[in-house]
Amino acid sequence: MGQDQDLKVGTTLDMPISAEETPARLKHPKGLAVLFTTEMWERFNFYGMRAILSLFLINALAFKDSDSSLIYGGFLGLCYLTPMLGGFMSDKFLGNRNCITIGGLTMALGQFMLFMSASQYKTDLHFAQTLMYIALGVIILGNGFFKPNISSMVGSLYPKADTRLDSAFTIFYMGINVGAFLGNFVCSTVGDVKHGDVRVVEAFRYGFLAAGCAMLLATVIFFILKNKYIVTPEGKPIGGVPKSNKSEAVADDVIVAKFSGKSIFLASLLMLGLYFIFQYLAWDPSAMPVPTGMSGIGGYFSALASSPIKTFVYPFIYASGISLAVFILTDKSLTKIETQRILVIYIVGFFVIFFWACFEQAGSSLTFIADQQTDTNILGWQMPPSLVQNFNAIFIVIFAFPFSWMWVQLSKKGKEPISPVKQSIGLLLLAAGYFVIAMRVKSLGMTEKMGVGWLIILYLLHTLGELCLSPIGLSLVSKLSPQRFSSLLFGVFFLSNAAGYALAGTLGALIPNTTDKFVAASSHGIDLQAVLDKRVVPTSEQMSFLQTAKISIENPHFAGFTIHNLFEFFMVFVVLSGVASVILFLLSGTLKKMMHGVR
Repeated sequence: MGQDQDLKVGTTLDMPISAEETPARLKHPKGLAVLFTTEMWERFNFYGMRAILSLFLINALAFKDSDSSLIYGGFLGLCYLTPMLGGFMSDKFLGNRNCITIGGLTMALGQFMLFMSASQYKTDLHFAQTLMYIALGVIILGNGFFKPNISSMVGSLYPKADTRLDSAFTIFYMGINVGAFLGNFVCSTVGDVKHGDVRVVEAFRYGFLAAGCAMLLATVIFFILKNKYIVTPEGKPIGGVPKSNKSEAVADDVIVAKFSGKSIFLASLLMLGLYFIFQYLAWDPSAMPVPTGMSGIGGYFSALASSPIKTFVYPFIYASGISLAVFILTDKSLTKIETQRILVIYIVGFFVIFFWACFEQAGSSLTFIADQQTDTNILGWQMPPSLVQNFNAIFIVIFAFPFSWMWVQLSKKGKEPISPVKQSIGLLLLAAGYFVIAMRVKSLGMTEKMGVGWLIILYLLHTLGELCLSPIGLSLVSKLSPQRFSSLLFGVFFLSNAAGYALAGTLGALIPNTTDKFVAASSHGIDLQAVLDKRVVPTSEQMSFLQTAKISIENPHFAGFTIHNLFEFFMVFVVLSGVASVILFLLSGTLKKMMHGVR
């Protein structure tokens, strides 16, 4: 799944291992089963909630489709910022074990708060909306403590250079996908309920309740079994509180990165400057006008506050990634080869942004399409719209091992493409998936729906693209990173993911009015197409209805172009990922030279 790329890097070991380096072992330590189960239920929690979040925001909390996409993108983006804080707290103060327990309980609390929000929306909508924001913040914080710590414990279960480690991470990664599948299936089944075309809005709370219970179960399992099974081969506890005075000496002082106070100050200044620049670029004066009676700085920030995620959260994500990337390059100990390899990571990370920006429409605009433009009936079973995205997890399970085998076979024959070429293929497959859907919706009538099979084809192509790009990119980072910058460079790479998710929210907000909006407008005597084309001006009564029904009277705009329909909307993703694929492929020769022998 897209959100767990950091775990895939463990499946690629760069050091050759001989049989003599470690005794032959057939069984894995029981601690792996504990970590597998813990991660499985945590991913049940995360992906289960993610599957129904956007639909909950629209149908229960009365957000527009565009606002829901922005919230969704901001949530995912921040989920990739907080692990840097969680990793720091673990390394310096709390240790892996405590961080996992704290993170698990915090995420469970956040899910139960969403359950409360979904229970209160009828009686107090404003309170339910506020509680939702707080709940997402709590989940983001808990994710930051949990995410970076559990996968780092897997490797510690084994002796150094143990031949079972590849297999261990593969098993662990399967736990992620089993949890993602189960969470999506269960939470969508109990939380996304429709009787015909009528949605049972009250059911969303049961999806969040199931997610919260799964997270609580994961935490309890880990807490009870950690002391007995989460131990080194010698029986020593793994992931305890770090000691303040470490006796272990660093073998080579070049391993430690040293930054001057001036570099830290300039990086902070750069981040602050970039933040305000991105904030200004995010401001749309027509959609976020300065309040009447206000002017100057106060009026400007009041206007920005009308869309806080787009104008406060997103700029912070973008500014963090760029400033951290520049900060690393200020280290004077970097050699020419190291600098060029780091630049390759940055270039690849830039293209990764476009991949996740397009891929992560799964939980927002593609879910809206599944809900309103798709016939989800399969052999008489009405599949919940939020469940369609679960085909990604299914295809990951089916194709992960064949892809791994394919790269090995190509490598034996000397035909394995270098990592940037693989990633360009991933972007091309992403474009192909959107092109299939774009051509299908182009031929749909105003009241027609497409078959769910078309979305399944899209998810198949997108999953194949993910397998070409996601594990390959992280493996590349592990190979190209100087040891002293390994953690920071992974942080930069994850920030590129966060930027991609933020951009996903921005792009998802461009979705034009879907069929249900036209039908609703027509039922009140409104020719919505004429309103959008500026041929008709709605009356005050009609305008009141359109606002209440969350129907936009403006076509969205992107890069100077107006998006009139779903065909044009999906072509945005075809062009973005397709152009990115071509450019990355053309750059692959130069990148190969800059990698200096790393493939």
